[in-house]
Amino acid sequence: MNDTWLFVDDHHVLYRSGTKRVFHAPVRHAANPLVAATEPWETALAWNSIYCNPETGRYQLWYQSYIGNRLQDRRYGCVVCYAESDDGIHFRKPDLDLFAFGACARTNIVLLGSGGHSFRYCCSVLVDVDEPDRARRYRMAYFDWTETDTGQRPGLCVAFSADGIHWMKHDQAPLLPIAYGSSGDEVPLTTDTDRAWAVPLSMSDAADVFFDPLHHVYAWYGKMWIDGPDGRMAWKHAMGRTESPDFLDWSIPELVCAPDDDDPPHVEFHTTPVFFHAGVYICLNQILDRGVGGGVIDVELMLSRDGRNWQRPCRDEFFLPRGPAGAFDGGSIFTNSTPVFLQQEMRFYYGGYSAGATSGDDDRHVSGIGLATLRRDRFAGLAPLALTDLSTQRQPVHGVGQVTLRKMSVTGLRGLELNADAGSGCVRVELLDAGGRRVPGYTLQEAVPIRGDCLRHPVTWQHRPLQDLQGEFMLRLHLQQATVYALHRIHT
Repeated sequence: MNDTWLFVDDHHVLYRSGTKRVFHAPVRHAANPLVAATEPWETALAWNSIYCNPETGRYQLWYQSYIGNRLQDRRYGCVVCYAESDDGIHFRKPDLDLFAFGACARTNIVLLGSGGHSFRYCCSVLVDVDEPDRARRYRMAYFDWTETDTGQRPGLCVAFSADGIHWMKHDQAPLLPIAYGSSGDEVPLTTDTDRAWAVPLSMSDAADVFFDPLHHVYAWYGKMWIDGPDGRMAWKHAMGRTESPDFLDWSIPELVCAPDDDDPPHVEFHTTPVFFHAGVYICLNQILDRGVGGGVIDVELMLSRDGRNWQRPCRDEFFLPRGPAGAFDGGSIFTNSTPVFLQQEMRFYYGGYSAGATSGDDDRHVSGIGLATLRRDRFAGLAPLALTDLSTQRQPVHGVGQVTLRKMSVTGLRGLELNADAGSGCVRVELLDAGGRRVPGYTLQEAVPIRGDCLRHPVTWQHRPLQDLQGEFMLRLHLQQATVYALHRIHT
């Protein structure tokens, strides 16, 4: 067993000297878009989810196609389509005998909307392989309109499936009411009974759900309307969170992050999918700029250690910016909460529009589903400064820095590994005791230099193994023209 400490923030760092944090953007795949709009029912491909079966390696992809009012049957206004792949690159669209489209008897459509007041949106799919009821192992969350005793209501809906293809909508809906109305509506009074669509601080018309292993609940992060300067509703979107122990009973949403003084006035959050990895909540926040191109979207990396307090360290350097003008992703990026983690790389599948997401002309966009990749766990790393020269130093140092980590128990550890790029230098690791003193046998001079670029460099010393020690120690990483991204602790 092993656990990973990411250096994407300073959560595991006691202090560091002469270093800087370097963030990395993923690289777009050369074959993008992997899935293009090729069928009559495919227009404006955007929200999506993906699942890679760890046993078979087969990929399943669900993606939304916005058709609009081209058909009289409003259930087809926004549909969920399905594709699959053996390698995550080359996708095929199966001919399914589920939903016809015009003269096409067989399509790859797997879910329709209800045909209510407005369109169904999103297709956030999770797979629970431990669910004893096989018919409920696949679960989808989405926004739709449903008929209730008091009329049509907008809100969260869910569906279940045994295979990800044949879906059964849950008979109770909406499970969570969602606001719908015009920008500038008055906030309802506590005594209002006739404005069912006016729900302050509610989630909005998009859903990205994941299982939160720290709180043992399903968590939905997404866009939440906040009120404007005059106190009226639907000013701009922020980030809300609601959770459920069973995918059915959802808590009252809470606002957890919002645009602030460091954001331009016309910028808001479009929607905010979150996933959990190596002890970190990571959000691929869709930054919507309504002041440019009919509402363009770039993706910002956000971080949290508890799921509620968020850091925004990448405002000036987007994690996944829009592509070049005219490209399928040149106007808007639609991320999801289901990245795929492979042994050597992380895969981020996303939807793309060639124009702004809120421009109102979706049926004229070039669109598709693309892929961007990043080497495993290399969201950000710690690297030495080119020059550190302070009056408290004996002499200036070039390309040298150190990172002292918080105390950790080494009892029961079989070894340590570093995710580091030391292709132009080296890393040496020494141990300090709980009081900050160097430990004989594990000093800088006795450390075996780590060289080269590798996701799992063994950490060793010349004469003594780590297993000789018991108790708590601090690791100090000495960097010389090298970048460290993560520490792996290998347990016996």
